[in-house]
Amino acid sequence: MSVRDLVRPDLRDFAGYQSARKARVTGDVWLNANESAWESDGDGAARLNRYPQPQPDTLRAGLARLYGARPEQLLVTRGSDEAIDLLVRALCPPGQGAIVVTPPTFGMYAVCARLHGVQLVEAPLQARDERFHCDVEQVEEAVRRSDARLVFLCSPGNPTGQALPIEDVRRLAAAVASRAVVVVDEAYQEFASGPSAVALLAESRNVAVLRTLSKAHALAAARIGTVMADPALVEVLQRCQAPYPLAAPATDAALAALAPGVLEKTNARVLEVRGARDAMANALSRLPGVRQVHPSDANFLLVRFADAEAAWRVLIEAGVVVRDMRSVAGLEDALRITVGTARENRRVMDALVAPCNGMRAVRA
Repeated sequence: MSVRDLVRPDLRDFAGYQSARKARVTGDVWLNANESAWESDGDGAARLNRYPQPQPDTLRAGLARLYGARPEQLLVTRGSDEAIDLLVRALCPPGQGAIVVTPPTFGMYAVCARLHGVQLVEAPLQARDERFHCDVEQVEEAVRRSDARLVFLCSPGNPTGQALPIEDVRRLAAAVASRAVVVVDEAYQEFASGPSAVALLAESRNVAVLRTLSKAHALAAARIGTVMADPALVEVLQRCQAPYPLAAPATDAALAALAPGVLEKTNARVLEVRGARDAMANALSRLPGVRQVHPSDANFLLVRFADAEAAWRVLIEAGVVVRDMRSVAGLEDALRITVGTARENRRVMDALVAPCNGMRAVRA
């Protein structure tokens, strides 16, 4: 079967909005988009009077090279968030259908499902031996039971920090091949040591992979994400996308980040973050008030405390803002701490040493 068969029937031949920039025409006098013929007089606004290309060829090709995909397998999106929304809209009729998630996981999957009136089916990760494990059989059963069209797997996980074995993704994709698209959200893949699920695109038509320049490439404000999938699905997603999703300055910033010299610096920074992450995990695990530091393949640590409220309070008092995970089921004692600069990491440790020494730690 074709992955196109999993798309909403009413969208399979949907043409979408045909913007002026989608028309493959050439000329030197552009009067087809009702733009201003004059550049803005505002500071920093020069050359922004024309609409940008919806999918700039140079950016699409550059990201394809970076991730090991083909340009026709790739759609550039406004961060991974837009890609998630497009997938839910394209595959799940409003008010119908379901998606499967594996909590604790990234909250945008549930948000998009809620906004679209789609059922959220959970197949929770299993915590054992300090790690979180995805039960592939449980996820497969959830797909069959709910007739879900989408499975969202976050790898490395947010907030768990742990990557899924690629063989588990391959096995799940094969098991639900005629039923659902398996979406692997790899926002933190640069910090992991294992292979990307992009390698599965050649063999599994129902696999989609999300990537972003927000984390390792330091472009969170530019909102440059990517969804990679079978070209037939990519075409449908593009037709569901807004006419001009990518602002020209954001595209310019992304292209600059893909320059060879910049990529070398990015790779060096990623190695630095990995080293700091492991050193920080080791230091935190020795504090008496820390119950557990989960292994991480990302740029953050999920840390359980004997008294998470006290840890949260002393960090805030020290001017250090971390992510409070205590409202998430199963993480009532946890905080998520991003790896920062050496000075920022030192401030975390300095803030926690005294109160943690006063806590009675109970190891998980």
